[in-house]
Amino acid sequence: MPAVPLDPFDLESYGGHLTVTAADARAAAEMLDGVITRTPVTESRALSAITGTKVLLKCENLQRAGSFKVRGAYVRLARLSAAERERGVVAASAGNHAQGVAVAAGMLGIDTVVYMPVDAALPKVAATRGYGAEVRLVGTSVDEALAAARVEAARSGRVLIHPFDHVDVVAGQGTVALEILEQVPDVATVVVPLGGGGLVAGIAAVLAEAAPHVKVVGVQAASAAAYPGSLQAGKPLPGALGATMADGIAVGLPGDVPFGIVQKQGVDVRTVTEDQLSRALLAVLERSKLMVEPAGAAGVAAIMAAERGSFEGPVVAVLSGGNIDPLVLLRVVQHGLVAAGRYLKLQVRLADRPGALAGLVDSIAAAGANIVAVDHTRTDVSLSVSEVWVNLQLETKGAEHRTAVVERLESEGYEVVAL
Repeated sequence: MPAVPLDPFDLESYGGHLTVTAADARAAAEMLDGVITRTPVTESRALSAITGTKVLLKCENLQRAGSFKVRGAYVRLARLSAAERERGVVAASAGNHAQGVAVAAGMLGIDTVVYMPVDAALPKVAATRGYGAEVRLVGTSVDEALAAARVEAARSGRVLIHPFDHVDVVAGQGTVALEILEQVPDVATVVVPLGGGGLVAGIAAVLAEAAPHVKVVGVQAASAAAYPGSLQAGKPLPGALGATMADGIAVGLPGDVPFGIVQKQGVDVRTVTEDQLSRALLAVLERSKLMVEPAGAAGVAAIMAAERGSFEGPVVAVLSGGNIDPLVLLRVVQHGLVAAGRYLKLQVRLADRPGALAGLVDSIAAAGANIVAVDHTRTDVSLSVSEVWVNLQLETKGAEHRTAVVERLESEGYEVVAL
């Protein structure tokens, strides 16, 4: 593995090496016994039908504190010396690592400060505080919060608990792979959400030794994907952080430790769009009855977007987290309904006279669509004095039905503008 620069505030704690082995993960698993939840694996018949092969979901959304992050956080904290514990720790996170550190620190009696972006989801902020950590809001991204955490570590002497760039953290996340191998012995592909890389690296490191035939696929949000460019360049490079609903994997710079493992093991890195993320979240919620956050659904999004038969099965998709703000969930579900063709917004030009709207409503009912909302626009410059735009929001049964509804209205002489 090529030499890479270390975190200047964390030099000694790497233990002199930059990689993780299956033995490291097994040692972490012993440490985590009785601390974390052994999360279940459940088969998804809906995804299996889409892909043409067996697909199972590893439900880390049901883990303590709502994500896999508590695994690595506990291992990292438990291995601190007595002197380091006395100094306290500092962390940075959009929410899941924050909660994992807060839970682990609470169990170990370690004073904790966590930096979170100012727009972090309120439930994640409240939960982190509820677990006993002091929360400080700063910056607009995990990278900016991490920079503030490093300054605090240098100022106060607190130990920085990096969200992904440490061998103990990666080893802790690698315990997910150990469980998958026990629960799905014939697994052929594991698809994992990818942000800074701790989870993917831990899984890849374990599987490279324990089951080298298993392919690992890491999935990033297309608008916040630093790994493709970094892998092409052969070193971690900052990537553009665009807007994404998947805040849990919106990381602008890969970690040195996870990047080295991902690169060495040849992990296949893919990206998914916002539409694909929202459709995946909706599918998991609707078909598997599981609550996941957008980042946690990234693996499922990649599976749904891939060509049928492109993943060798059985496939295990890791649902990495389930901490989602209810308001965000509402928006994502609505977005997912639109992306899946289940929601249609349109304008219809009508003569502004009695009975015209009733006729339109009858036509929509005959087409099998359900009207969610309706209002009128009479002041558009494109309208004559005797015309009105009727703005409609409809529930449909899918993309084909959505098209059929529009075509039916147009065949009946209505001027329709899909929005």
